[in-house]
Amino acid sequence: MTLGNKLKVTLLTFFTMLMSQSAVAANEYNLRKGVTDLSREIYDLHMTVLYICAAIAVLVFGAMFYSMWAHSKKRNPDPATFTHSTKAEIIWTTIPFVILIILAVPATKTLINMEDNSKADLNVLITGHQWKWEYKYMNGDAEGISFISKLATPKDQIFGITDSETQLTTYAEKGDNYLLEVDKPLVVPAGKKIRFLITAEKVLHSWFVPDFAIKQDAVPGFINEAWANIPEPGTYRGQCAELCGKDHGFMPIVVVVKSEADFATWVADQRAAEIQAEADAKAAAASSWSLEDLMIKGEAVYAANCAACHGGKGEGVATFPALDGSKIATGDIQAHIDIVTNGGKAGMPAWKGVLTDAEIAAVITYERNAWSNKTGDRVQPADLADK
Repeated sequence: MTLGNKLKVTLLTFFTMLMSQSAVAANEYNLRKGVTDLSREIYDLHMTVLYICAAIAVLVFGAMFYSMWAHSKKRNPDPATFTHSTKAEIIWTTIPFVILIILAVPATKTLINMEDNSKADLNVLITGHQWKWEYKYMNGDAEGISFISKLATPKDQIFGITDSETQLTTYAEKGDNYLLEVDKPLVVPAGKKIRFLITAEKVLHSWFVPDFAIKQDAVPGFINEAWANIPEPGTYRGQCAELCGKDHGFMPIVVVVKSEADFATWVADQRAAEIQAEADAKAAAASSWSLEDLMIKGEAVYAANCAACHGGKGEGVATFPALDGSKIATGDIQAHIDIVTNGGKAGMPAWKGVLTDAEIAAVITYERNAWSNKTGDRVQPADLADK
């Protein structure tokens, strides 16, 4: 096949794909169309600009290739003597200007729509923590409901299980939503305008849900806004889109959209669960836990929240310090309590308000008595009442 024929086939293929909306939409590298009116408006604007840019590219490169072919030395041994064309310069300056003006109209309309957070039916405060999301409902029937949402993918799918004798690591089969599963999803009603107030505790995060066309930075000390009106119930997934630290890839987002009736039922269930959790916390704080019970509970809390940074055996991971034999885990018990509850250096988050007093007491007890740390210390939930 000659070079000319190859070029014709390539151009024909390009135009066929360009004209096929379904082929472009199905391409996994293309912008997702989304489920909201706003996301589809953004998608349509994106495709319009893409087609215009593609057409301009074809015309410009076509003119270049034609000029190189038609005005080569072989075909035109005598070079032209003109230096410029005022008419051509006016044309190639005016046409792009007109195109930009034409594109500015729908682009401005879409941008104004994206920033219109007024008349929201529900406001949700989203706070990024290392490495989990906190959701708090700010108004309506759900006002005051808050919870932490963190990765729920089983650890044996991520890190595998290492045999102590053979040192061979086997991995569990990965699920359909690997690394996109959470223990508590954000729940919102369908057909309502939801305003998201997005911030962060210590480091930058980014709340990214492609189906809503939302990717908003979460910046400590600032509140950014976004909104969505999801027409149909369903489950939508995203993840942190900012390089926020070592466990950046373990910070998914799941939004469950329910009908108004189902959302009202969910709110009632959350209220009942809060009352029960408060009663359980009071009972736990009033109880005296045995060392054995604290160690059992503490091991589970440590595996779920601490092992990713400090290692399954307290050996430390990367820049995160080891706890086995550390001064914190074997030294002053009040200093240990303070750093776990209020956070500290090297990205140590504050667990007060994230874990219950019983969970914090148990994990501190576990850290002070696991591995080679045989201090014999016990921390009771009552010890954390004023922390």
